[in-house]
Amino acid sequence: MVRLLVRGYITDPAGPAGLMFTDGLPEPSPADNEAIVEVKAFAVNHDEANLIARRPDGWRPGQDVAGVVIKAAASDAGPAAGDRVVCYLDQHGWAERIAVPVHRMAVLADRVSFVQAATLPIAGITALRALRIGGAVLGRTVLVTGATGGVGQFAVQLAGAAGATVTAQVSRPERVELARRLGAHEVVTSVAETSLGPFHLVLDGVGGEITAQAIRHIAPRGHLAWYGNPSRGGIELKLADFYAQGWNAHLVGFISPDPEETLGEDLAILARLVADGRLAPHIGLTLGWEETPRAFAALADRTLRGKAVLTR
Repeated sequence: MVRLLVRGYITDPAGPAGLMFTDGLPEPSPADNEAIVEVKAFAVNHDEANLIARRPDGWRPGQDVAGVVIKAAASDAGPAAGDRVVCYLDQHGWAERIAVPVHRMAVLADRVSFVQAATLPIAGITALRALRIGGAVLGRTVLVTGATGGVGQFAVQLAGAAGATVTAQVSRPERVELARRLGAHEVVTSVAETSLGPFHLVLDGVGGEITAQAIRHIAPRGHLAWYGNPSRGGIELKLADFYAQGWNAHLVGFISPDPEETLGEDLAILARLVADGRLAPHIGLTLGWEETPRAFAALADRTLRGKAVLTR
C-alpha cells in the first residue's frame, strides 16, 4: 500500500517566522462529519504569530482557508465533491489537503474568489458577531477602533450595511482615506476627543488606553465588544470612566468562535455579502504560499493594511 504524503507547514523555532515547510505530512483521515478539502488559498492573522510561538515544535498552524471539496463527508452532510468552500479551522490549514468539519465551512458562489474567501473566517466572523453585541444598529452610532486592520475593515463595512453611522479610529493620518473608502462616516486618529459620541456600540480591536478612552464615549446602556489587543498593553479601567456618560454600559470580552455550531452559517452570510458586492475584503498582500514567512514579517512591522493571503 502506497502511503500518500502532503506538503504543508509545521512550526520550527529555527525556521523563518517559526515555520518549516515540509513534504512529509500525513494524508488527512476524515471523521464521518468531515470533508477533504484541497486548499487553494489561506490568510494569516496577527494572533497566529503568538500561536506559533507558543507551540514551536511540529504543530500545524492554519485557520483561514478556501479551497475545493475533493471528498464529501461520509455522513452525507455538508458540501459535495467539487464545491468551492471557505473554512474556519483551529489548526492544520496550511497544507495541500485537509479534513474540515462540515459545520465549519460554507459553499462559495463562483463570483467569490478563493483569495477573497480566505480573508473571511477569523476576521469576518469576529466583525459579524461583535456587531451583533449591539443588537439592531439601524440609525445607531458605532465606533470601530483599528478600522483599517483585518477585523476593522469588515466591522466598518458591516456596521454601515446594517444602517449605523460609523466613526472609524485609525492610528495614522495616512490611513484616513482607506477608512473613508470602507464606508466610515467620520474618521479620527484619537478617541480622546470629548466631542465624540455617544456611541451605542464600540467595536474595539486595539485595547490598551484606547479602550478606556472609548468607554467614556459610550451611550447609557451601550455596549463595547473588546476583541483585540495587538499591542499586548494592559488596560486600566475606573468606574469613573463609565460615569462620563456610559451609565450601565456593557463591556464584553469577545471570543468570536462561540457558538461553534453556527460557524458555517455565519461564513455563508459573509460569502453571500461578498458575492452581492456588499462586502469587499481589503487585501493588502497576496503571495505564493511558499512565502508565508514574508507575510508574517509584513504583519510584524505594521506595514500591512488589510489582509495577507497566500495562494497555491
